[in-house]
Amino acid sequence: MQWETVIGLEIHAQLSTQSKIFSGSATTFGAEPNTQASLVDLGMPGTLPVLNAEAVRMACKFGLAIDAEITEKNVFARKNYFYPDLPKGYQTSQMDHPIVGKGHLDITLEDGSTCRIGITRAHLEEDAGKSLHEDFHGMSGIDLNRAGTPLLEIVSEPDIRSAKEAVAYVKAIHALVRYLGICDGNMAEGSLRCDCNVSVRPKGQAEFGTRAEIKNVNSFRFIEKAINHEVQRQIELIEDGGKVVQETRLYDPNKDETRSMRSKEEANDYRYFPCPDLLPVVIEQSFLDEVRASLPELPGQKRERFEREFGLSTYDASVLSASREMADYFEQVYATCGDAKLAANWVMGELSSLLNKEGLDIEQSPVPAEHLGGMILRIKDDTISGKIAKMVFEAMAAGEGSADEIIEKKGLKQVTDSGAIEAMLDEVLAANAEQVEQYRASDEAKRGKMFGFFVGQAMKASKGKANPGQVNQLLKKKLEG
Repeated sequence: MQWETVIGLEIHAQLSTQSKIFSGSATTFGAEPNTQASLVDLGMPGTLPVLNAEAVRMACKFGLAIDAEITEKNVFARKNYFYPDLPKGYQTSQMDHPIVGKGHLDITLEDGSTCRIGITRAHLEEDAGKSLHEDFHGMSGIDLNRAGTPLLEIVSEPDIRSAKEAVAYVKAIHALVRYLGICDGNMAEGSLRCDCNVSVRPKGQAEFGTRAEIKNVNSFRFIEKAINHEVQRQIELIEDGGKVVQETRLYDPNKDETRSMRSKEEANDYRYFPCPDLLPVVIEQSFLDEVRASLPELPGQKRERFEREFGLSTYDASVLSASREMADYFEQVYATCGDAKLAANWVMGELSSLLNKEGLDIEQSPVPAEHLGGMILRIKDDTISGKIAKMVFEAMAAGEGSADEIIEKKGLKQVTDSGAIEAMLDEVLAANAEQVEQYRASDEAKRGKMFGFFVGQAMKASKGKANPGQVNQLLKKKLEG
């Protein structure tokens, strides 16, 4: 039997506000445990929450960016459950009237094709604290610093059909919230986490299968691995005569498996009711107009502009616009050198390879954008060849200065004087007289292979400094003259 995978994702993005959603407590990551939890965060008797207006603004920015309906009147509710890291015994969230309604996001897949993923809703809520299970001699520790941090929970439609599509969607959300400046997207610190709802059904069947939810997956790689494992688990279970039960599971990256955590709760298990301490939030059109005017150029818009203005392929434009920092770096390189294709090739090639090797982000690049653009200028004006450029790039990465400084200091200027190149070629051909005779006596097919030998000898003799184009042109004349 052929099976179809159905995936819906819930992404929790911590909003980059300076204080929590209902209190003035700081949201800085890494503070000493329990030093950033106020009486309001703990729900102490007599305390009242005050809504953070910046969290509302950030939620509206996201809603407008995904072309969603913004709910004119949205309401906070209490989601009741008991867990050690939930100090109030309930989570203030949104249920029936979320701030962001239906929207969509277009994603680009690895093969260059695009598809549209529906977004059901995005609602504001407060984060819970964190349970710590290490170094407590068999007990758990509770850190409530995170309690009350504003979250935007982004719920997709069940439109995703593979683990790779799921990763592409999460990457697109990750890029979008960073472009908007509403979340730093640091998955290692828990700023962006993903719950994966996974089910399978026979191909062609309209009815959905029973889903399992994989909680709090915090890397793109683990999202793909967790979904693939869960899909295989469900298929094998059904084909062996079993049934998938609706439950919450955890992904163990060490064992590359999901395991049962608890049976899946329904909404009525949480006894939602409107929060009596918070008034409904009314979004006025003037506020939305102000937020819309503050939106930056979004990833899709930037990709389209890169294709239109710079003539880049869809793939190149997608890679370069995947993060705001990468796009800004590329545009700075282009502003210096004026050649979009060369700039794209070096940013996506040598620079990205260096960053991956060193484990650095683009904003930590040891090669400033202006230096890379300056080096590309020297390639364009034939001061250096592409091969020498790689040596210059390595020196720039090592902090030895700009391209011009390195070329001057190391004497790397390309030889473009025709007379000097001809004299050098005469020496090479004289030293390889036997091969010259063989070349002239050979047919066209053999000549092609042998020509490469002479080019190699010439470049070796010039220590890589001779202009390759001139070498090829003059060598051809001498060999066939």
